[in-house]
Amino acid sequence: MEQKNILRLYNTETRKKEDIVPIDDKCIKMYTCGPTIYDFAHIGNFRTYVFEDLLRRTLKYLDYCVLQVMNITDIDDKTIKGAIKKNISLYEYTEPFRQDFFEDLTTLNIDKAEYYPKATQYIDTMIEIILNLLEKGIAYKGVDGSIYYSIDKFESYGRLSHLDLKSLKKGASHRVDLDEYEKENASDFVLWKIYDENRDGNIFWNSPFGKGRPGWHIECSAMAIKLLGNTIDIHCGGVDNIFPHHENEIAQSEAFTQERFVCHWAHSEHLIVDGKKMSKSLGNFYTLRDLLKMGYTGREVRYMLLNSHYKTQLNFTFEGLKASKNAIQRILDFVERLKSISAENGNNHVDSIIETTREKYIAALCDDLNISQALASLFDFIRDINHLIDDKKIGKNEAESVLNFLKEIDATLGIIFLEEKEKIPEVIIDAFEKRKEARKNKNFSLADELRDFISDQGYLIEDSTEGARLKKK
Repeated sequence: MEQKNILRLYNTETRKKEDIVPIDDKCIKMYTCGPTIYDFAHIGNFRTYVFEDLLRRTLKYLDYCVLQVMNITDIDDKTIKGAIKKNISLYEYTEPFRQDFFEDLTTLNIDKAEYYPKATQYIDTMIEIILNLLEKGIAYKGVDGSIYYSIDKFESYGRLSHLDLKSLKKGASHRVDLDEYEKENASDFVLWKIYDENRDGNIFWNSPFGKGRPGWHIECSAMAIKLLGNTIDIHCGGVDNIFPHHENEIAQSEAFTQERFVCHWAHSEHLIVDGKKMSKSLGNFYTLRDLLKMGYTGREVRYMLLNSHYKTQLNFTFEGLKASKNAIQRILDFVERLKSISAENGNNHVDSIIETTREKYIAALCDDLNISQALASLFDFIRDINHLIDDKKIGKNEAESVLNFLKEIDATLGIIFLEEKEKIPEVIIDAFEKRKEARKNKNFSLADELRDFISDQGYLIEDSTEGARLKKK
């Protein structure tokens, strides 16, 4: 597949930017770590999902074919604990959070992946991998009956995280059966947790090793290999996934297949709140739904999560969110101004500006998804076109060319053309048209009544030299 524009993306493993080229010359196979469905996803989670969405959209914009898998973790310490506490099945506990997650994806206008596998659907594949690792002597049965992976048997363990394993603490008895643990531990990790009635209640699966359930790390390897093959192009996640989760994925996957697991690792940095780690105890923990209740829109939150480089720590503040709201409004006002242009006269000024902006925009995205530079080129474009509109140098056809260009780049941004999801009700449009007619007939009292009605319904009327237009408050 010949590619005109090549995306260069930072590879966590090699610590340098590398060209993204599909290994099979056909389609980019991308695995993205999805949510653990024990609660609502928070804005830190969505910072990663929006980064992955920008990556996916950029690849498609550059004419790559993309096959994406985002896993849904419905088996882990937290989901089991939550189900037992409520005395309901694992499915009954996790399914509402799964549905809420997809609602949040829609709210943030995140493109849907091709596959959303749940861990519970791939238990057989996990057992197959564990059996293979036991046969090779890479996995072993611990004194507690659980099955563990011996990291000493995998020579390149630590190559992704670049940690000095010799300086790290060893876990208790050189083993750890927790799904999540700190990077200070370099331990043999659990592949299959043997059943414990006090811990697991009635949640377990049967296996050749006894009843129990898989460890978290083996779940992603099983789903990635089953759906995308032994070697995948890009694996994404947050920086907190690098160690131990992704490090363990490499070890167990490559020991199983004897092939390279991932060509390119891409990780987004943390989101912090007012310079501090987000936590419920500090009262600075926010879900998307919390921000929506405060009156912000999914589009505004998406812009806030999108507009800084994925490899820089994102400091969330409400001042920053308000700035995102203002930036979005500037873009939408520009779109409405273009739509209101009805004059036929034009001077063919826009074509060269569009082409220059397109080149800058693509170059920015191809350079490790430099979204800040890409957005800067967009706002420079808006400023230049607004100057031409002010000088009456743009006609209807040129305005249409500008709108088409905005639609083109919004394929990557996903923040501008959402009218289909935010249609203005017919009753508001009817009142707006009647108000225009009333003003034309100098019936200002009726025009004021209609304006007040429209305002009560949550919309504003903006009068300008290009004519009146409706805008949601």
